[in-house]
Amino acid sequence: MCAKVRCSMASSSGPTGKTGDVSQVRFLTVAEVAAVMRVSKMTVYRLVHSGELPAVRVGRSFRVPEDAVNEYLHRSFFQTG
Repeated sequence: MCAKVRCSMASSSGPTGKTGDVSQVRFLTVAEVAAVMRVSKMTVYRLVHSGELPAVRVGRSFRVPEDAVNEYLHRSFFQTG
């Protein structure tokens, strides 16, 4: 199933490309990501399945690194006016 989903945590480097301790990474559930982004859980699942938001599959559920959520929001931000 990892072939369809971009699993960035499979290597020793984190979502920022830095080699680090995986125990320092904070993972969020899909529901927590949806609450932070103020979108539906289905929107988060679409982002994960499209590869726009990296995730790790744990059993039948996904966990998203908190840094990846922050990076996605930073990339998606645009100036108005």
